[in-house]
Amino acid sequence: MKILAIESSCDETSIAIVEDRTVLSNVVSTQIEEHKIYGGVVPEIASRRHAEAISLVCEQALKDAGLTYSDIDAVAVTFAPGLIGALLVGVNFAKGLSMSLGVPLIPVHHLRSHIAANYIAHPNLEPPFLCLLVSGGNTVIAEVTDYTKFNILGGTLDDAAGECFDKAARCMGLSYPGGVNLDKIATTANNKKYPLPYPKVSTGKYDFSFSGLKTAVLNLVHNANQKGEEIDVPVICATVRQRVCDMLITNTINAAKEFGFDKIVMAGGVSANSELRARMEEECKKNGFSLYYPPLKYCGDNAAMVGAQAIYEYKDGNLGDCSLNATATLPINYR
Repeated sequence: MKILAIESSCDETSIAIVEDRTVLSNVVSTQIEEHKIYGGVVPEIASRRHAEAISLVCEQALKDAGLTYSDIDAVAVTFAPGLIGALLVGVNFAKGLSMSLGVPLIPVHHLRSHIAANYIAHPNLEPPFLCLLVSGGNTVIAEVTDYTKFNILGGTLDDAAGECFDKAARCMGLSYPGGVNLDKIATTANNKKYPLPYPKVSTGKYDFSFSGLKTAVLNLVHNANQKGEEIDVPVICATVRQRVCDMLITNTINAAKEFGFDKIVMAGGVSANSELRARMEEECKKNGFSLYYPPLKYCGDNAAMVGAQAIYEYKDGNLGDCSLNATATLPINYR
């Protein structure tokens, strides 16, 4: 079954052709350079650029796969969560394409897609497993009991881990995308020089809070600027990264032990973080767990992962029609 998949939830316009877990093409048009001058994604600009790019990206994806529209068996699209204007561009394009081709329309949840990026990279990976899904907008620990069945064990109560990285990087003068650049220049954490906090939560034991850490970095930098003091940016970056990784890894490993999982999957943009990968590998090896994460090209937003998840949504009867609408917020275990 050849699925034409569409992703437009933030600032990447991407279309892929996927057959089962095999990617026939995956075209990504990024807006990073345009949003860089604003220090982050401007939603209105993002949606306009999606509208301008989506037809050309679609043609290129078909060309790269050596296919025509008549070869497509279904159209899949990210419909939630994300920037509402950006999502609407993809959803409306997908509805028109599905109707004109006379093929099924498959709505796909963005977070489920990130998990499915691992199905492309690891053809033998199957549920059940425990997943740490961590990105700029979401931080969730979930039991994946089947391809379309999820149980949330914990999540962030305020900022996502990726947002914490991005905002900390921005206040230190690093360019967008902040989290990526923070990871690149980080050296060695120094907890004595920069004693940043570990925010505590009083709800579920696998929940997270990153707002306090972000605020602590903002205050540290602003106070130093007011006093005319220099800050050691690479060391602050490393200390922030260490704090975030400590919280992510501790909760994930403890959840795996409590709920009896020996397979851990990481997904989302922050799964590309170098320290998170290295330290999670160490912890999983120490505890006898298998660890899976996608290659860097599938960590960020892309349509290949949408297509990989779409086949399971299709088999589960999760289909859309011309009434399908975009949704800015929606939990991964919606139904």
